[in-house]
Amino acid sequence: MTAHFFGDTAVLTGRSLRHILRSPDTIITTAVTPVAIMALFVFVFGGAIDTGTTSYIDYMLPGILLITIASGIAYTAYRLFSDLQGGIFERFQSMPIARSSALWAHVLTSLAANVASLVIVVGVALLLGFRTGASVGDWLAVAGMLILFTLALTWVAVIAGLAAKTVDGASAFSYPLIFLPFVSSAFAPTDTMPAPVAWFAENQPVTSIVDSIRSVFAGQPVGPELWVALAWCVGILVVAYAIAMVVYRRRIS
Repeated sequence: MTAHFFGDTAVLTGRSLRHILRSPDTIITTAVTPVAIMALFVFVFGGAIDTGTTSYIDYMLPGILLITIASGIAYTAYRLFSDLQGGIFERFQSMPIARSSALWAHVLTSLAANVASLVIVVGVALLLGFRTGASVGDWLAVAGMLILFTLALTWVAVIAGLAAKTVDGASAFSYPLIFLPFVSSAFAPTDTMPAPVAWFAENQPVTSIVDSIRSVFAGQPVGPELWVALAWCVGILVVAYAIAMVVYRRRIS
């Protein structure tokens, strides 16, 4: 049964990846918005924000990476909704394949597409002046955090794709997620914000993730925020996965 599941998932993931390779503009489009925001803040707003001895692009890049992920998962919800509307899942039900393989294929495709977008964004950031003394191990730690965050948000996207009634509704759910880094420590220190906003910023998941990645890039010790960040990512992943499977069973039953 396990081999059957992995085999089916691999085949269906290959199908989804071929769709993306035939339309690479999806990855490019996902990277365009974060790159535009990065350039805007670096060249327009960066000089007005005091980040101490840290250059502004070094300070803000972790937040831009999370925005890249939030932008990318909208396409996951869209592709899943399109498959549902096109009757693909009904066809899969008539075939001897693992039922959850179709969902995992979309999740793994989202992971691959988002990793490609993140690589593009980091490349542009290097051109704009981003510098870090992070070791290979540090980069792998950052990659692990971003992958975990991507998986968590992708399962949220799966819920949206399964529950949406229209194609616009399938992708619009990501807008609040894209906005969330702006109310965090991603672009400005939280101690410069009004008290109620600062309280929210300091107690939402993006801030702990951003602070952890920033500390790794800066070669500084990562404090308790790392465990808070991991708890947020794992918690969102587990809850979103459970809800997605319940919605999926109801939708295709």
